[in-house]
This record gives sequence, structure tokens and C-alpha cells, in this order.
Amino acid sequence: MATTTKKDPVFVVVQLSGGNDFMNTVIPYTNPLYYDNRTFLNIPEEDVLPLDSTLGWHPEMGPFKELYDRGMVAIVQGIGYPDSNRSHFRGMDIWHTCEPDTLGTEGWLGKVIREIDPNKENVVTGVSFGPSMFRAMAVPGVPVATVDDLSNYGLLTGISEQLQRDRILERYKNLYSQSIGRGPVMEFLGQTGLDALKGADVLGEAPVNYSSTVEYADNPIAQKLKGIAQIHLADLGTRIFYSDHGSFDSHSNQVGMHGNLWNQVSVAVQDFFDDLKEHNASENVLMFIFSEFGRRTHDNGSGTDHGAAGVTFVIGDRVNGGEYGEYPSIKREDLQQGDLVPDTDFRGVYSTILEDWLHMDAKPIVGGTFEKLSFVDNS
Repeated sequence: MATTTKKDPVFVVVQLSGGNDFMNTVIPYTNPLYYDNRTFLNIPEEDVLPLDSTLGWHPEMGPFKELYDRGMVAIVQGIGYPDSNRSHFRGMDIWHTCEPDTLGTEGWLGKVIREIDPNKENVVTGVSFGPSMFRAMAVPGVPVATVDDLSNYGLLTGISEQLQRDRILERYKNLYSQSIGRGPVMEFLGQTGLDALKGADVLGEAPVNYSSTVEYADNPIAQKLKGIAQIHLADLGTRIFYSDHGSFDSHSNQVGMHGNLWNQVSVAVQDFFDDLKEHNASENVLMFIFSEFGRRTHDNGSGTDHGAAGVTFVIGDRVNGGEYGEYPSIKREDLQQGDLVPDTDFRGVYSTILEDWLHMDAKPIVGGTFEKLSFVDNS
């Protein structure tokens, strides 16, 4: 089995499913237009955690602020893609395949895994944490280990393991048949379905020798990041991890819900990096947090509807922390259909990660040349 050294770069994705509200995550708290548009959902200025003289964090993002103040967080503002469609499924599909104009058939990180391990020597080069494999990692012939719950996996009986595997395959089939057709899905499962789950047997070993003073919270994202830490520390050669949290789809009852989700994410991310640092294993890990789109500029009286421009975060020891891109204008005349307008293409962020962190050619993966950012410290 191929294994990595400590110097091999590791990439961790946290997907905020449902459309995270950019304006109430990184808040333009000194701009009167923010309060004019968010008459119901505004965060009072005195509650905002200042980032600088114009922007601040949601008050539940204290751990994020601490990481930012340590220089570990890059904020990419106004991210998206041309002609935002505001559809959950299509929007996420675009982020997963880098195909905004056509229906993509290969996930961008599946291509990365194929590049890293072309001979399929390690069935856990890529690990997907969730009830089904994420589309970003799906490429026919490329094995990806899919694990729903690492803490229980090694304890299951043979029959229970098979039931869990069957459920994962069934969820995958149901999830993707509607977009790419049942035929291609079954072809994918025929080629890689069993390989995609073989790695779970290897991963069951990861918690055995794990020990840490960090106590992760008992919520889904915390437990997923704990599982990722366990696998990373077990030195199994995993290079790409994928997880998610949500739903951030806040059409109604956004007060409380949005803050609670960000509290869970912020604490979990801080615990994750504290855990890795305790084991001297954080230097080669880069985390990317994204959502498929932002929310409307104007609230609807209870929540916010689907929007366009969003925000992403890149976190790690070797990140040039700070703000990247311009915060989109909130002026009415600058909006498009009531939305903040993206001015940073997400494929430029992917290109930066691919070339400056993973050290591979981005063009065939993202489908062209896009302006890179300077958030990776390669000094």
C-alpha cells in the first residue's frame, strides 16, 4: 500500500450544505445599508466580533476569530460563478464538477485522487464522510472510501457492515440518478462501488491507537472532523477528506439556527486543529470551507432566500491569513436580481489549492485558466 510522508499535503473539505448566509457570517456592521436590508435578521453592531473597521464575525464564531487572529484563516469574499442559478442541486453540482455550462460527469477531487494515485495502490487516498459519496469525489474507476460513522464502523458485525454498505450504495444511486441518469450511476457502481467501500475496512483501524486531550462536541460536524483527525494521525496515506454540515437553507427561522450551526462549525474546526497540533501533525493540512451560494441581500421577515455571491474560508498553518477579494456592494443599483454579485470565480480558488498546495496542474481539473489568489504560504 502506498503511504505518505509528513510532507505530503493533505486537503480537507467542509461543505456547508444549503446555502450559507454570507452577509450574516462576515458582517458589514458599519454599513447602514446592511441594517436597511436586514430589518429582521441584522446582527446588532455591539454583538459583532470585529474583524476590521468595516467587517466582523457572527457572534457565534468566536473560535474562528481566534484562528483568524493567529493568521490561520483566509477569507475569500464575493465568491461564486457567472450567471448564478440559485438552485441547490445545480449550484452544488457546479462546485463539485467545475462545469457551470454543462452537466459534469467527473468530480474535481475525484480527478485529484486519480492524479495522486493513478495505479489505485491505496484505497483510502480519498475518504468521504457522509451517508453517500460526495459528487466532488466521484469519477468512474477511482476508489473513494465512504464512511458514515467511523466511531461505530470497526464495531459492526459482518451483517451490519453489509447493511451499512448497502444503504450507502442505495443513497448514492438515488442521489445521482436524477441528475446523470440511472445508467451512468449503475455503471459507476459496477466499476467502483465495491472499491469505494473497501477502504472502510482499513479505516476501522484508525481509532484504535488514537488518544487526545481534545474533547470534541457531540454533533455531526465535530464527530466527522474527529474521524478525519483519527485517520490523518493513523498515517494511512489519506490525502483528500470530504465532509459536510447543515442544512444552512434558512428561508425561515434563521435567527438562532444560523448561529447554532456556526457555533458547531467554529468549535469543531478549532478542536480539529488543536488536536492535530497536539500531535505535531497540522503543518501539512489545509482546510477549505464553502457553500453552494449565499443568500438574498434583503431578508424575508423570517429568513433569507437563495442568493448568489458567498464566502469561503481556507484554514491552516501554512495559510497567508487575511481578506481576499472585495466585499460585494450592497447598493441597490449594484445588485443583480436582489443579490450580491460574485467577483471571484471559485475555480480560481480551486486553482490556487491545486497548484500551490497539492502541486498539480489545475487546468485539466477546473477546465481552464482562472486568476489565482495568494493565500497559500509556500515559503
